[in-house]
Amino acid sequence: MQRRTLFQMAAGAAAAPANTARLARHRNLFTGDSCVYFYNPELWQPEGLPYTAKAIHRYVDLLADSGVDTFLSNPNAQVAWYPSKKLDTILDGYKRGDRDFFRAHARAALVPAAQLDTYLDDMVRFHNLYLDLVEANVDWLAETVKACRRRKIAPWVSVRMNDTHGVEDADSHFNCKVFKDPANRLSGRALDPNDPPNPHWVALNYARQPVRDFMFAHIREYIETYGFEGMELDFLRDPHILEPGATDADCRMVTAFLREIRKYTEGHGRIPLGLRIPANLGYLRSRGLDVKAVVREGLVDFIGFSNFWQTSWDLPYEQLRAELGNDVVFYGVVENAPNWVPAQTPADMPAPAAGRAPYPNLGVRYMAASAPMLRANAAGKLAMGVHGIEQFNFFCTDQPKVPGLRADYSALRGIHHLASLRGKEKHYCLSSPSGRLSMLWEIPEQIPAVLEPKQRREFRLSMCKEPAGAKFTAQVIVEKSVTPARLSVSQNGAWPVFAVRETQAMLYPVGPYKQFPDNYTAWEFTLDAAAIREGWNSFTVTNQNKASGGTVKIVSFELGVA
Repeated sequence: MQRRTLFQMAAGAAAAPANTARLARHRNLFTGDSCVYFYNPELWQPEGLPYTAKAIHRYVDLLADSGVDTFLSNPNAQVAWYPSKKLDTILDGYKRGDRDFFRAHARAALVPAAQLDTYLDDMVRFHNLYLDLVEANVDWLAETVKACRRRKIAPWVSVRMNDTHGVEDADSHFNCKVFKDPANRLSGRALDPNDPPNPHWVALNYARQPVRDFMFAHIREYIETYGFEGMELDFLRDPHILEPGATDADCRMVTAFLREIRKYTEGHGRIPLGLRIPANLGYLRSRGLDVKAVVREGLVDFIGFSNFWQTSWDLPYEQLRAELGNDVVFYGVVENAPNWVPAQTPADMPAPAAGRAPYPNLGVRYMAASAPMLRANAAGKLAMGVHGIEQFNFFCTDQPKVPGLRADYSALRGIHHLASLRGKEKHYCLSSPSGRLSMLWEIPEQIPAVLEPKQRREFRLSMCKEPAGAKFTAQVIVEKSVTPARLSVSQNGAWPVFAVRETQAMLYPVGPYKQFPDNYTAWEFTLDAAAIREGWNSFTVTNQNKASGGTVKIVSFELGVA
């Protein structure tokens, strides 16, 4: 008898999702954005410039050698980042070495005056790589499709439906002509009605026909000119579709737009069509995207649920399945930050080269540099029954060029097979508040948590079962205080564990990062690996302090399997 997944049990269905067979070969997905080849030319063309098609083929070769079966290329923000013959492109009006071309975008990005010259020089170097290819008559998007087919990777496209890079200044070269007409923009209305509009939320307004026509033009070009074999509509970046408080009629309009896209793709070989969205269906409905109606009508084959930049550890997949039914495939999306809990920067970290800006996001534990984190995040999702794993922002680990921080592409091999993950090192975490605007449409975070004396807090996340003999460790990371923490941890309701040791070390290093900052301390407990459940697991942390002043602030809760 075939084992039923948690999805199927939650939905009360005996069969796998209807589109599983069609998507059977698409299990290990990798998304590369419009700059994926260009962030780190020193890696993909170490012999030097001018840039050539070799870099593209080397990158796709690396994906194929790492077990990726489907490459989703994201070629657009608002404008096309590829040499489109029909649409606005990122290079329109740019001449090699023209620093002034980027000043409007520097204003949009709020670049400090002290860093402006460095920023403009970097933008010139970056865009010159694209110009190298154009001048050599190389279309990098077409070359991507060619490289994928050569290596037998399925070439799919990921379409950003409302990217907001540059919207703070309408003159930014990131913005299309449609956006430059104020009538086609959303108001940027803030969450708090007492606050002024948020300039980063002034996105394209899908209530306007010119906006829908513009995005449809992108979609047609990807299919008719480039021949992509699958398409993801990325509404996560960003889910500003209509003004907040969309009516039923507004939602029907957006559904009709997706119906047109579905009809179009069915006329071109009925390629797989899906969505990348946050798991907050209520928020999406309030902005015009009625996911239930879209799925009920059969307009998409798959959905990838995700947070933005910070990966998810506790998405309620069984609830989403119950709400959406069993006719759509779910992918688990692995993002590139486990959470925003920082690591201690090593004292021997080399300074940036003379004249260069500081390393961006120093101390952020980029997951692509940690095979244990990647495995844990994928395993938790697979244990909940997702069809496969989609990597997102993986390559951004290399982008800041922090010494010792490198993306581990070899960790992608087999990451979509739960059986291959069991018994391997894993590092589970929980999401934390980002301070980013995306927190509005993401699942609320479980950390931080403040525990008064004798109070407790349950933390819940999905894991996979492990073979006998595995070592299982929990870390409760807290802010240091005058009164030392006295904690216990209960696993899945069992008798609590009190035996503990104090440490600054993380469970596993992430590139150059090995310790938490000095203002944090980690209390480490040994738990029972045999008691790990397939799917949801709960861990109750109790503050055993009795005295007044013994409050504990938990900044992270992390689990290690070895």
